[in-house]
Amino acid sequence: MKKIDKGTAFARAHVSMFRCLVDDLPYTQIDGHSLICVNGHRLDMNKKGSLVFLTHTVNTEYDDNMLAARRRVLSAGLFDGIVDAVERALPDEAQRILDVGTGEGTPFVKLLDQRGGRDVGIGFDISREGVNLATQLDSDAFFAVADLANLPFTAGSFDSVIEFFSPSAYGEFERVIKDQGTIVKVVPSSGYLHELREILYPVDSPNHTYNNDKVVELFKQHYPEATVEEVRYEWAIPAELYKDLLHMTPLHWGARPEAQAAAEATPLPSVTVHVMVLKAQVTKE
Repeated sequence: MKKIDKGTAFARAHVSMFRCLVDDLPYTQIDGHSLICVNGHRLDMNKKGSLVFLTHTVNTEYDDNMLAARRRVLSAGLFDGIVDAVERALPDEAQRILDVGTGEGTPFVKLLDQRGGRDVGIGFDISREGVNLATQLDSDAFFAVADLANLPFTAGSFDSVIEFFSPSAYGEFERVIKDQGTIVKVVPSSGYLHELREILYPVDSPNHTYNNDKVVELFKQHYPEATVEEVRYEWAIPAELYKDLLHMTPLHWGARPEAQAAAEATPLPSVTVHVMVLKAQVTKE
């Protein structure tokens, strides 16, 4: 099946989950490869089998090379322990899951596969390049280009909302999630890739260390009953992927050229993955 036909089949089966951003009304029908709302506004499925809800071009620092490096490293298993933790945090029964800031999609697809393909999965990102890569994965998940601040989904469409290192828009999350739905947010912790920080930045640099306490505290302010699981493990770096690891994160952006060259010339045997997995149940008034 062509990607455009596969994407259209998904949209036809779940058309009520999508909303028209022109008039804030649900899409109600499919005509060919287009979604149509009650006022006749159309949104066309593209050839990659995804929907683009942005009306303007957004330039992100995650270019094709960086995303491709990320795909190779994540496919090799860097985030597998994180995916396991997110799986533990989700209810056992089938879910309609929204992956916020899905990027190139590998962690999300791994999660859905581990859950036996019983879920309805939608991932979105503001990066077209990331979503284009995500559509290349062998998965029943659907991917879209959209803005975190204005989600193109109807109220109560999802049972769970998950985030792998993405920003949050809690008002929008609470709109699109059902009552008693689950939010799972993965936040990098102090030890996350600390070996790379220490090799790329001098001790007196603010980037030499890392602290995400404010992000965790904000989550707890929104959801006082939230639970937190700390996940920490060492990941053996395949020699052929070491440079990809260096370039798959924003860590190298601010490093001096000589520090980057030194890091590339000094391969590390392993790296630390250290995150906090935050979980909350959303109770709507």
